[in-house]
Amino acid sequence: MAYDAKAGRVDKPIADVSAYGEIALVLQGGGALGSYQAGVFQGLAEAGIEPSWIAGISIGALNTAIIAGNAPENRLAALRGFWEAISRPEDHLGLAGSMMLKSMGLDAAARRLSSGWSALRTIWEGQGEFFLPVRHLPFAALDRKPPSEVSYYDTTPLLATLERFADFGRINNGDIRVSVGAVNVRDGNFSYFDNREIKLEPRHFLASGALPPAFPAVEIDGEYYWDGGIVSNTPLIEVLREAREKDVLVFQVDLWSARGRLPGDHADVEERLKDIRYSSKTRAITDMMGERRRRAHVVQELLSLIPPDMQANNDVLEKARAIATLGTVNIFHLIYQNKSFEGYYKDAEFSRATMLEHWASGLKDMQDSLQYRDWLDIPGRDVGFVTHDVHRHR
Repeated sequence: MAYDAKAGRVDKPIADVSAYGEIALVLQGGGALGSYQAGVFQGLAEAGIEPSWIAGISIGALNTAIIAGNAPENRLAALRGFWEAISRPEDHLGLAGSMMLKSMGLDAAARRLSSGWSALRTIWEGQGEFFLPVRHLPFAALDRKPPSEVSYYDTTPLLATLERFADFGRINNGDIRVSVGAVNVRDGNFSYFDNREIKLEPRHFLASGALPPAFPAVEIDGEYYWDGGIVSNTPLIEVLREAREKDVLVFQVDLWSARGRLPGDHADVEERLKDIRYSSKTRAITDMMGERRRRAHVVQELLSLIPPDMQANNDVLEKARAIATLGTVNIFHLIYQNKSFEGYYKDAEFSRATMLEHWASGLKDMQDSLQYRDWLDIPGRDVGFVTHDVHRHR
């Protein structure tokens, strides 16, 4: 199979997924780790698999905007442009320190120093085309401001960056369904902004990634919104709720792993805390939905035992049929695995070198996953719901 990167297509897809009624790409939040998702998308593009629905939270929402906001032949180039814009090469001080350690044969320490220094620069300086430090912070309890003005960083640069790399006319009128999640600051409820229901604007994507206290809330129609990851860092459950009368293939791309080694110091504790908090219990969601579908299958079997003449004009049986009407769901669950040099600051580490490593990891994981061609098959109706945990098969 030959992939034409310029044309953004394959001569022949590796597998026929046309039997699915929906192909969903679900992107978790995770800051600088998000270039892993770009690599996963490249793997899908190389395989000729085009999502019909992309749902994202936080950095996943920003990747969603870039993908859906470009023609198929331009998506990878736009993703690369976006990630190069919000990352940066290592500075002279970081290079000098890492080179000194390398000269002493301490390659692992050199990489950790480089990564940590890059994250520290982000905290001090921000990321030029993403966010910048707020120079004049309000005094607590003395200088009351609206939530859109209370933050450590200003995300105004991101607005221009999004508009440069994504066409919002295409997002709203294209053939990809787009959903991004945010949290209403006032009532604490989770909200989805969906291009099938409203006209999406850059502010909806900024709201999805407005993680406090670093980033300011975003005002939309008189309400203020924060990062969706506060409540749920994956929109998977929303996709699964709509998988009723059609078969759905889902590529769930997580940036945080609930599983990990026991922490040995305070930095390790901080890292494990983030991993567990933002993993969003994807496995628990799939277990819950799988059990719901098994029950629906039992209802289907019970309905088949009732004679047709006894089913007419029966409201209870109509409700039972609605519960039992479910398509099948096939989930590819990819989870980013930490690099040895990364620490609790990994979501704020925007160096160009690390960005490219994350991207390469996502591409390889997707390519390796698609070697299991039978995984792409629609599961049998008696199964109805299957999850492939890709990270377990490396």
